[in-house]
Amino acid sequence: MRKLRWVPLAVLLLGVVEFAVFWGVSRVLGLGLTLLLAIGLMLLGVVLLRREGLSAWRRLREARLAGQARGDQAVDGVVGLIAALLLVIPGLLTAAVGLLLLIPPVRRLARGRVRAATEKRIPASAANSVFGPRRVRVSTPHDPHHQPQAQQPPTAGRPGPSEVIEGEIVD
Repeated sequence: MRKLRWVPLAVLLLGVVEFAVFWGVSRVLGLGLTLLLAIGLMLLGVVLLRREGLSAWRRLREARLAGQARGDQAVDGVVGLIAALLLVIPGLLTAAVGLLLLIPPVRRLARGRVRAATEKRIPASAANSVFGPRRVRVSTPHDPHHQPQAQQPPTAGRPGPSEVIEGEIVD
């Protein structure tokens, strides 16, 4: 709840920065062309909002009918809708961020961030039903990815020092 205290200040700061960017671009391109650019980006956002919403809905429905976890499709839809909403918001800076979210590598990075944030905020059992089982890699001291720790001799039933176990966590 404490984080919400900064929202009005952030919105005000965003407005000031957007105005400064708009003014700077209008000095370079001219006011008419800058207004046309801003309106065109807003219209693109409206078109994308409809397209991304319908596409996300279709992917979610197909995953449900196939019996697959629907979390990845939902996260992809959320990132697409955020990109479209940023384009709809009047302003060149938010439109630039929205356009960046449409580029596949940036979108993939944003999807990973949104998924990680979602998994952190929901219980593990819910995350498993939404995103499917998590894949993990357990390493031992002789694995090159292992961080050095105090050596412990292997006990009965545990893997030896050079084995790597891959598995899925299912609650």
